[in-house]
Amino acid sequence: MMTAQSEHTSHNHGIVVAVDGSSPADDALTWAVREAALRATPLTLVHVVPPPMVLSWPGTPATPGFTDWQREEGEKLLKGAIETAEKLATDLPGTVSITSEMFFGGIISTLMEMSEDADLLVVGCRGVGAMSRAVLGSVSSAMVHHARCPVAVIHDDTPLDGLADAPVVVGVDGSPASEAATAIAFDEASRRGVVLVSVHAWSDTAAIEYPGITYETMQGLGEEVLGERLAGWSERYPDVEVRRVVACDRPAHQILEEAEKAQLVVVGSHGRGGFTGMLLGSVSTKVIHGTKVPVIVARGG
Repeated sequence: MMTAQSEHTSHNHGIVVAVDGSSPADDALTWAVREAALRATPLTLVHVVPPPMVLSWPGTPATPGFTDWQREEGEKLLKGAIETAEKLATDLPGTVSITSEMFFGGIISTLMEMSEDADLLVVGCRGVGAMSRAVLGSVSSAMVHHARCPVAVIHDDTPLDGLADAPVVVGVDGSPASEAATAIAFDEASRRGVVLVSVHAWSDTAAIEYPGITYETMQGLGEEVLGERLAGWSERYPDVEVRRVVACDRPAHQILEEAEKAQLVVVGSHGRGGFTGMLLGSVSTKVIHGTKVPVIVARGG
């Protein structure tokens, strides 16, 4: 086990998890440690100290003493997070390499920079100060929209135990982002030794309204598309049992229905209906907001 505190460098950070002392961030840390052990990849804990706030009257800058206090509090928070991560790692197979980094600056811009050199960014659904009624806080929302790597969103009521045998669910629609999601989902199912549920829903095409197009025709086409999209991945991961779900349904609704029995959901950042440059599609947004299990948002062209 290795722990360290360092400045940001350009080397790959493996899995990056944001810690801020909130309950969702603590759950994100727990999930990230387990994920690092599964992937046998380094884990980097990141704490960002925001710019000093005004202490009294408008226009009055924060005192040096306040900045020192922020640093000390940040160091204590990171030390506690490292101890928690190390304790969790001792009960997991293999060795998890754990490092930590603390920054002064904007939280979102810092995590964006970190995501450029990461395999996965893990965030809690809400951070310190987030409204209790909000499903996503400003930081987690910004990351799933703008991060440069896949992002895992962990809800504060995520069931992290008792789901070891539950499947991984992935939404497949043929888009580049969906292909990226399929790659992640096969890898996750393989490492966990669980079934992969691949979901393809076709009702959003509205093609059934055209003359001569029947439910049976569309269902058959859906099964054919899904089979083609999975063929290469099944050859690459022969150990993964795949259950295919093809349905005349709204994609998000069908994925959420399968998510009720899953331990992880993987979706693309935007689907086949997303226009060039779209940052997050309606399906992925609805899934993130509608499920309690961890969701990985994959990036694709």
